[in-house]
Amino acid sequence: QVQLVESGGGLVQSGGSLRLSCAVSGFTLDYYAIKWFRQAPGKEREGVSCINNRDGTTLYADSVKGRFTISRDNTKNTVYLQMNNLKLEDTAVYYCATPGFLKGCGANYAMDYWGKGTLVTVSS
Repeated sequence: QVQLVESGGGLVQSGGSLRLSCAVSGFTLDYYAIKWFRQAPGKEREGVSCINNRDGTTLYADSVKGRFTISRDNTKNTVYLQMNNLKLEDTAVYYCATPGFLKGCGANYAMDYWGKGTLVTVSS
């Protein structure tokens, strides 16, 4: 059974840091890219970052470049999103998802599986 479970969200002051985790089961990261999305209140969901399955290359939205880092530990079947220098506008529910077997980050694939999300709140 495929599952993605996010954790690590919470309340942090502006300028602070959080590390989100996406623990996956039912598949291995060797063959599945993982993408982080976020949805702020009243806004559309947006892609934040992605890590490819085969070579581990990464992509970032312009709004988080230089502040967020995506990484993975294949031995733990977990993907991380290190978020530094957090801003008020980073407040959102963060989700991890996968486009499916051997589908990478570059194409605009629909996501096959989603986690339930973890809330990040940045305060001033």
